[in-house]
Amino acid sequence: MDRSLLVIGVGFMGGSFALAIRRGGFEGPIYGIDINPASIEKAKELGVIDGGSTRLEEIGRFSPDIVVLASPVRTFVGIAKGIRPHLKENALITDLGSVKGNLVFRLEEILGPRFVGSHPIAGTEKSGVENSFGELFEGKKVVITPTDRTDREALEDVVKLWNLTGGKVEFMDPLLHDWVFGAVSHLPHAVAFALIDALIEMSDGVDLFKYPGAGFKDFTRIAASDPVMWRDIFLENRENVLKAIDIYQSSLNKLRDLIESGSEDELTEYLKEARSRRISLE
Repeated sequence: MDRSLLVIGVGFMGGSFALAIRRGGFEGPIYGIDINPASIEKAKELGVIDGGSTRLEEIGRFSPDIVVLASPVRTFVGIAKGIRPHLKENALITDLGSVKGNLVFRLEEILGPRFVGSHPIAGTEKSGVENSFGELFEGKKVVITPTDRTDREALEDVVKLWNLTGGKVEFMDPLLHDWVFGAVSHLPHAVAFALIDALIEMSDGVDLFKYPGAGFKDFTRIAASDPVMWRDIFLENRENVLKAIDIYQSSLNKLRDLIESGSEDELTEYLKEARSRRISLE
């Protein structure tokens, strides 16, 4: 891995990826493109990248062998169209996005079979390249979403990249990916944001945010995540997120009905089943 690599979107995830592959033995130069000049300067100052720019057109100046899309997912299509004329013929392109599905097929149409979708199941509520760290992906799942068109050599190279980060690679159909993570990732974030909004509505005459317990802080930690990133995830995976919210509302209504009816035995069973499934995750 002595080829050159370019990260588009030099924030927390893009910065962490650059640090992780360098830590894993990547020896080539790493460049960055970001619309925020402060992010580029901070990334260079921290040694995350070797050089960078705020202009997509300058991708040709860096002549990268590998391009990693690490910006909000709704920017991917526009970025792909912008960089396509400036890419090397055999450039490898992958991404760090939390949405795959139809987006993978759109990116394939633009970038060709050497685009390989990937999604590291790792992150924190922090944002900004200054919070990035190279151990982020160590031992974490990385879901790669090849299609029938995916170039086999490109797929092998993306797996090698993720192996450098310490991530544990597995493969999944792009459409299945969006249902799975709409349920286990996107829905919990939606609920956390909505719970904060509910407490804002309930803070009439008393500021409820003065009295948060550890449980509230733990449950809503992810609501401190980047709003632009999550806006794009919710909208790009709209259909699956809406289905998941509808099912969650049904479960919440079931709980409400049990509390309202005072059905002790049924309420206990509801809570016991939920508790059992949660404990099984440990």
